[in-house]
Amino acid sequence: MHRYFFTTKDTFINSGSNSITGEDFKDKNTGQDEILELKKVFFDRTFSYQTRVLLQFDTDEIESYISSSVLPNDYKLNLRLYETEGTSGLSEEYTIAAYPLSQEWDEGVGKELDVPKTTDGCSWLYRKNKNNSEISWTTPGGTYIAGDEVSQSFSVESPDLNMDITTLANKWFGGVNTNYGMLVRLSGSRETSSGSFENLKFFSRQTNTIYSPKIELKWDDHLPATGSNTGSLTTLDVSGNSENYLYPIHLREAYKENETIKFRFGARKRYIQKSFTTSVQTVSGSFIPHGKGAYSIIDMATNESVVPFSAYTTMSCDTTSNYFKQDLDSFEPNRAYKILIKVNHDDGQEIIYDNDFEFILRT
Repeated sequence: MHRYFFTTKDTFINSGSNSITGEDFKDKNTGQDEILELKKVFFDRTFSYQTRVLLQFDTDEIESYISSSVLPNDYKLNLRLYETEGTSGLSEEYTIAAYPLSQEWDEGVGKELDVPKTTDGCSWLYRKNKNNSEISWTTPGGTYIAGDEVSQSFSVESPDLNMDITTLANKWFGGVNTNYGMLVRLSGSRETSSGSFENLKFFSRQTNTIYSPKIELKWDDHLPATGSNTGSLTTLDVSGNSENYLYPIHLREAYKENETIKFRFGARKRYIQKSFTTSVQTVSGSFIPHGKGAYSIIDMATNESVVPFSAYTTMSCDTTSNYFKQDLDSFEPNRAYKILIKVNHDDGQEIIYDNDFEFILRT
């Protein structure tokens, strides 16, 4: 299953100045901007300055959910940031690192295009600044714990961030580090080098889209389609020699955002061989063999995967049918979603079924 948790505050901080006017950006706040900029700026082909991103999540909420849901110890937590402009202007290979911050900070009220600039809130120099009452970072650019670095490397691929931060988050849960949020930056000396060109723009929590920054909690909760779990169901033929038919069972048109739903799917051969008999015939249900079925959920307006196919989306089975459970609480309401079911066949085929398995999420 996948469950999402959204930022409680975010911003980006700037270490430079305007190359034309000389205006200093080191005390500038952008806490209400719709974009989080992670970039290096050049002037006359020479490196000028860099920016960094700050994020904070409610770890009490995440830890409480993990505890109350009795999750397995091998759950994963990933930081998800979504880039607004694709790969244009990026180097082919680069690494982004994240660190736990060690000091409290204020999100602030500024935007990147404010004229004059807004200084209320955190910036490169100050973690708090209200009515010119300034509290500096111990180290300009955000004071962080360098030894608890996590990172993600990129090589000619989507610039969307999908970084495993499990070890970092577990130190918050265990009280090793206090949750002051995290700092995201280009890794190591690359942050200030002249040999690469990174200009990333991620959606912030102020965006009115499905792309807000989030932590993705994922774990494997499936029950295997083996033994007594399958009851009297027959095994679906996945040799690749038969055409199969999958269908939803009691799929509703709409659900509430605070529901956890067990989505059921039946399976059978598409074509049933005719025979003559004097008894009443029924079409017996089948189940997708263990490890052969997986699910995904996409947002229909954007065609983006809200829950992607992964090792954490294996279909479960009981004596009624195959199924999966999904907590809808972190889905955007008043949107339409579609369920995809993937079946892996023995001959190497992967067939995805998407026959109008759709629902709307209401508030």
